[in-house]
Amino acid sequence: MKHFALALAMAAGLATSAHAATFGPLVEAAELSAALETAQPVLLDIRNAGYEDGHADGALFAPYRMFRGPAENPGGPVDVEKLEAELEELGLEQDIPIVILSEGKTDTDFGAAARVYWTLKSTGFTDLSILNGGLASWQAAGLPVNKTTESAMPSDLELTFNDAWLATTADVAAVANGEKNALLVDARPADFFNGQKAHDAARRPGTLPTATNHVYTSFFDKGSPAISTAIDPAALKATLGVEDGKDTVSFCNTGHWAATHWFAVSELAGVKNAKLYAGSMVEYSNSGYEMANTPGLFENLIVQIKHVID
Repeated sequence: MKHFALALAMAAGLATSAHAATFGPLVEAAELSAALETAQPVLLDIRNAGYEDGHADGALFAPYRMFRGPAENPGGPVDVEKLEAELEELGLEQDIPIVILSEGKTDTDFGAAARVYWTLKSTGFTDLSILNGGLASWQAAGLPVNKTTESAMPSDLELTFNDAWLATTADVAAVANGEKNALLVDARPADFFNGQKAHDAARRPGTLPTATNHVYTSFFDKGSPAISTAIDPAALKATLGVEDGKDTVSFCNTGHWAATHWFAVSELAGVKNAKLYAGSMVEYSNSGYEMANTPGLFENLIVQIKHVID
């Protein structure tokens, strides 16, 4: 499958139907393989490195860093104008099938694909899927890999950001101080939630006031880089305490692990009003708002020392 073939067909007015919608938000390698020639999806290799050493045949290089904020706040939403220019160079269109491929070595790799999915959805792309297990599952299925740098005919996009799936710092602060009613879910491991560990760019350890802890790894079988397809929506809603008409906000350190949590809750379990706090605890802790589970000065010093040692 070569991406330029799709581009030529589109240029001739033979736009491909959006068959990738039948994949749903998550597609397995065997299902994708069976539909490559008929659906002709655009494959996005989102690894920051390794593309030139071998990638899925026809995949375009769209590194994860394109979809992240600056170093001091990597979870912040991207500059839409910059993203628009980069995606135009890749020849993307908002209504053609797109399948996102991460590395697929660990469960945290899925977070990159989920964050890219969330960003593309928020900027108007309508036919999105994540390859479960990423490039590793593609290779395990015996699908072709090559080292050729793929290119496409540039497109013309007019992106705007839809904040339907975004929670801002002001939003979560309003929940924390009782001005707004929403369910805040910390998707990090317990040591972060309990204030025993903090991200390098976070000003303080701790979590959001009123938040509950539901770790993103709960959606993976132990040791698997592929997200579970056996999510029970009713059981998940009961576990989290989801209420109709109430926002469910997933967060972590920089909106990476939480993107996986949001994807599972919103796209796989179908929970309405599910949002991602993109900036997460790095942004919040540097904003001066009240936090929970924050250790005292001495305890915080111990946390920082331990973090440096680790």
